[in-house]
Amino acid sequence: MIVLTLLRRVAALVLLPALAFAVWWFATANSVNPYVPPLQHILQVFPDTWGLDRLSSDVLPSVGRLVAGYALATILGITVGILVGSSRSVRDYLEPLLEFLRAVPPPVIVPILIVFTGIGSLTKVLVIVAGCVWPILLNTVEGVRAVDGVLNDTVRCYQIRRISRLRHLVLRSASPQIIAGMRQALSLGIILMVISEMFAASNGLGFTIVQFQRSFAIPQMWTGIIVLGVIGVVFASSFRVFERKILGWYFGLRETQRGN
Repeated sequence: MIVLTLLRRVAALVLLPALAFAVWWFATANSVNPYVPPLQHILQVFPDTWGLDRLSSDVLPSVGRLVAGYALATILGITVGILVGSSRSVRDYLEPLLEFLRAVPPPVIVPILIVFTGIGSLTKVLVIVAGCVWPILLNTVEGVRAVDGVLNDTVRCYQIRRISRLRHLVLRSASPQIIAGMRQALSLGIILMVISEMFAASNGLGFTIVQFQRSFAIPQMWTGIIVLGVIGVVFASSFRVFERKILGWYFGLRETQRGN
């Protein structure tokens, strides 16, 4: 059973991408469209395009901004989500403001952020925070509100301290929904990382891809898209490992219920 599970995971990680690249390879083998060059040509220019210098000057800054923005959004989303979800009065006061802010698309605030913070990395990080915080916050609110009422009353009857209650009851009960929000936010973060670097930037993946496009270096532009896809796969796989570690008890409970 374990061997079959491992084989399925290997197939999902290796066979499907290999199949996609094979289809891409043969579909573009004889392409004369300058905007859709053969995959063989794209792979030929890949090593020269993405050497150590470009990796350090463009990829690492992008990844750093993504990690920083995502981490800040996670902290802010969980903190505010717990406050809003735990108190009806706080929710009534903050809900109109939160609904207003959520309706504002993060790319729209880029010009405003540039006015106050310039065109440095801080602006890009704040754009990522502005987009990633909402899935985490809203899922945290719903997770906290869904905490079992009987368990909540039991904890209060035993006069368990608020910190212990928060750690062992609230966060644990809400963790599946919080993790779900974090998963959604990660995909948004990668998108916003690229979008934020397309405005008044001097480095980063988004900036580099746009520069290739504007200079009609189309094969190099496609290599940037491949790098972006690889980064997405790495982050998604890492998050899956993190999710399994944090929610091991939850997945174990679901498997037990299925067995019954």
